Amino acid sequence: MTNKYDYDVLYIGAGHGTFDGAIPLAKTGCKVAVVESGLIGGTCPNKGCNAKITLDQPVKISREIENSNELEGNIQINWEKSLKHKQDLIDQLPPMISGLMKSVGIDIVKGHGIFKDQHTVVVDGNVTVTADKIVVSTGLRPNRLDIPGDDLAHDSENFMNLKSLPKNIVIMGAGYIGMEFATIANAAGSKVTVLMHNEMALREFHQPFVQKVVDDLKKRGVTFVENAKITSLEESGADIIVTCDGQKIQTDWVLDATGRIPNIEKIGLEKIGVKCNKHGIIVNDHLQTNVDNVYASGDVIDKIQPRLTPTAVFESTYLMKLFSGVTTGPIVYPVIPTVTFTSPRIAQAGVTVEEGVQKGYKIVDSDLTGDWYYQVDNEPIAESKFIYDKDNKLVGVTEVSDKADDVINTLLPIIELKLDSEQLGRIVSLFPSISSDVMGRI
Repeated sequence: MTNKYDYDVLYIGAGHGTFDGAIPLAKTGCKVAVVESGLIGGTCPNKGCNAKITLDQPVKISREIENSNELEGNIQINWEKSLKHKQDLIDQLPPMISGLMKSVGIDIVKGHGIFKDQHTVVVDGNVTVTADKIVVSTGLRPNRLDIPGDDLAHDSENFMNLKSLPKNIVIMGAGYIGMEFATIANAAGSKVTVLMHNEMALREFHQPFVQKVVDDLKKRGVTFVENAKITSLEESGADIIVTCDGQKIQTDWVLDATGRIPNIEKIGLEKIGVKCNKHGIIVNDHLQTNVDNVYASGDVIDKIQPRLTPTAVFESTYLMKLFSGVTTGPIVYPVIPTVTFTSPRIAQAGVTVEEGVQKGYKIVDSDLTGDWYYQVDNEPIAESKFIYDKDNKLVGVTEVSDKADDVINTLLPIIELKLDSEQLGRIVSLFPSISSDVMGRI
């Protein structure tokens, strides 16, 4: 680095779009700093994936016990204990991530950063930091439905910090957050109503599999309202009245799960001319904005790839390689899997069923409820679809089951590396295991 700037690389935001790449970048000798106004680690460790999966674990265990013929008794989730366990786990993460960054010489500047010019960021109005390259990694925030009384609704972070679970919960939205939290709240004892924007829940997933999850939740008492036109929220004593299609729904608590939007305002992007749209920051195939020294990483990017933690990690790592000179080439995304942590899970990777049909690929559908390994756990809902291209190579898979996430992880290397039958024959899995079961189906 020349003496012209304070740092070689400055990151705005301290989530996975930053620290997974910033730490190894600093190890190469680059002088690195991170500006963060909130908790180190960003959404995923503090108020997203890590917190959610901890609250989901009792649900998963209760389903396994419910399915078992050998165990008896009613299982009840203790919300207060579950919440404490979640908090005990995630409280460790910000200091751990901060410690890793500081251990390699990364400076952490606490506060809200705003661009003064393309090489300068002012933090909280009084600390000026300059850098040769700047990476914007400010992520997403919960959307708020623009209706009268929207301030009465809560977001996903509020849900995961509830000291006690309301008896009645209305969830606006049926995407990842809406469906996962409907599953958790229902299992923990709340009466849940899901107001759907249209007729589809989890539109990113294979709809026949989604319908199995929806039907199961309906049997468990969750109410789904399709094509719900929500017009207002209003207080009525201790209750909230949700007006939907002219009908009044009385509830204790409302979750707005209508999506997430990019954090592109109030950081000075317009001042330096960085191009954005409603989907996020526009970048090229080097994650570079139209301002040549300014880059973006993670969920704040306008992209077709899933806005997931693994995507942000890959982008952050790519920028590390770009900035350190390991590569000069464009980013080439691998197969990125996705999963919804409902019970059962739905997971998928590679070519979707719908894409496979359009391309004339072979699709093999397997009802897994009769499969011996799924029968071990008496899984009532289990089905997969494998998609093969015209060379008979596995190019995509989707599954609905309690084991779907592990199945997809097993198959990812095969899809990404395009393994042929001879190479597949060299893979010997542990037995008995889900991997050995899956490999027997390819």
